[in-house]
Amino acid sequence: MALLSRRNMLKVGAGFVPALGLMPPSPRPTFLPPSPHPTVRPTLVPVMTVSGVVPAALAVFDTAMKTFITKRKISCAQLAVAKKGKILLARGYRFRNGSPIPPPVAPTSLFRIASLSKHITSAAIMRLVQDGKLSLSAPVTTLLGLSATADPRLQQVTVLRLMQHLGGWNRDVSVDQLWIDHQISATLDVPLPIDHADIIRYATARPLDFVPGSKMVYSNYGYMLLGRIIEKVSGLSYESYVKQKLLAPAGISRMRLGRSLKSEAVSTEVPYESQYTAKSVVDESGATVPFPYGGFNMPNQDANGGWLASAVDMVKFAGVFDAAGPVLNATSIAKLFAKPETGITSGGSWYGGGWYVRTSGSGINTWHTGSMPGTFTFLARLSSGVSYCAVFNRREETGSPDFDGIDPLLGKAAGAVTSWPTTDLTSNYF
Repeated sequence: MALLSRRNMLKVGAGFVPALGLMPPSPRPTFLPPSPHPTVRPTLVPVMTVSGVVPAALAVFDTAMKTFITKRKISCAQLAVAKKGKILLARGYRFRNGSPIPPPVAPTSLFRIASLSKHITSAAIMRLVQDGKLSLSAPVTTLLGLSATADPRLQQVTVLRLMQHLGGWNRDVSVDQLWIDHQISATLDVPLPIDHADIIRYATARPLDFVPGSKMVYSNYGYMLLGRIIEKVSGLSYESYVKQKLLAPAGISRMRLGRSLKSEAVSTEVPYESQYTAKSVVDESGATVPFPYGGFNMPNQDANGGWLASAVDMVKFAGVFDAAGPVLNATSIAKLFAKPETGITSGGSWYGGGWYVRTSGSGINTWHTGSMPGTFTFLARLSSGVSYCAVFNRREETGSPDFDGIDPLLGKAAGAVTSWPTTDLTSNYF
């Protein structure tokens, strides 16, 4: 179920320059005698501290995570495992490999979940459809009042095509509109930070990259548009609608949209790490900032990648897609997992509404990853009723091992469990 490799990191944003520390240190003057009392620097031994509950029967999951974290020197991580609505494992990991010392990580600490936000947005769209307020065949031009002057094919972009990444935008051909703030600011002659309206104005003035509905190409911009449709149709902010109609009925209260700066983080949010810097997009200062803190605009990422959650939140919300309930009915769930008009890929999978999907026996497996500077996440739902989510405060960058390896690692762990525990930990965290 591995997704796309991040080995060649997307150099997002205009003027991206990695801070690789190319300047050599100043040499020590040769005329100074050595100190008679040289400073002895203690060697820091890597230390991992953990929180939460791991039943003995699921120790293989815990071992897999510890191996993954240690090899990649990830300072903050979480894992949660559930089966048929019961949370069976909830773990927080802190790995100290130097300075600064990372904060403790609880099973309920909040992480940016990046593109795991997309199935949340798709569920919100289906709830509007379920309530008779929206049609999947409605064109985005009509819903949002967009002009098709630059490309008449924009009129062929429907809600469903946005959900299934069939909208006509290809970030490998043109751009990923959510990651070019400086370019949009300069083109439109508007100050930073730009907002959703600026991004839409920029994108709408340019032709599509392919005929809508002809192929699947992953598009953050398409999901950003879905967020605006949710707001337009519901009359609520995107965040408010999701909290009221999806999260509250599912019994989830911690989740919220993230902010750009470290000073804006909530008290239970982990710090994010990256070896890269970027030119700030949150103000006009021109300052060079750590990429996770001001190198991109979190509020603009909302519907395509802006949520904060814990791993236990994610496996609990994944239960919304298991069977009809207070959030979605059976018809809505079936439409989310339905094959797109483009059919099945050569690899045997397809993209539904916010999920990659593959048949497994008489059922389906669904999964997704999320990635942005300072974040990597993975969520899977298996046809056996097992779901698991791993979240990290780093993603793969130059010099680090492949992060996509978490997929087969956890899949192997799930296959190695011989007897699943029955003790439900849900009440510990909700």
